[in-house]
Amino acid sequence: MKQTRINCLIDSIAFAGFVFLTTTGVLLRYLLPPGSGRHSTLMGLDRHEWGTVHFWISVVFFSVLALHLVVHWRWIAGVFSGRANESSGLRLGLGVVGIFTLVAIGVAPLIVPVETSERQVRQGGHFENLDIRGAMTLLELEQASGVPADYLLSKLGLPDTVSKEEKLGQLKRKYGFELSSVRDAVKSYRK
Repeated sequence: MKQTRINCLIDSIAFAGFVFLTTTGVLLRYLLPPGSGRHSTLMGLDRHEWGTVHFWISVVFFSVLALHLVVHWRWIAGVFSGRANESSGLRLGLGVVGIFTLVAIGVAPLIVPVETSERQVRQGGHFENLDIRGAMTLLELEQASGVPADYLLSKLGLPDTVSKEEKLGQLKRKYGFELSSVRDAVKSYRK
């Protein structure tokens, strides 16, 4: 296959990847926003499933861009080295610093520790406004609220066979309750 055709194919796939990555990003940000308090789907996929699609599109897009750099490596090296003159060392040095800076900025979020916080306000000996999310498991909710998971299972009308390690969002979709019902169960236990 000729080099021109290979370039065209790689660039076309990269452009399609960019379009799909942008589309799924906009979809996640504006059509299926986080914390909306309801279960919305688009084309049969919910927000988390679209997040998975978005992730895999980004992996493919990154791979195609890496292949693009490999295919064009001689050109890139030629631009950085250029014709030998007084400033060619400076140009090469700035290019290397630029690449290292870009990689450092891209990798930084992956090496910074994740901070977690419990958003609870203590009022009158009880925790109020407990942040109950679909990403929590029944055991995590038990630890955060002090309400036994078995009590929550019975108040929500869930079978005893339900795993306490299953996330509330998955249970919500499976059994059709709302997170507001979970909040009500926590409040009723505290009274």
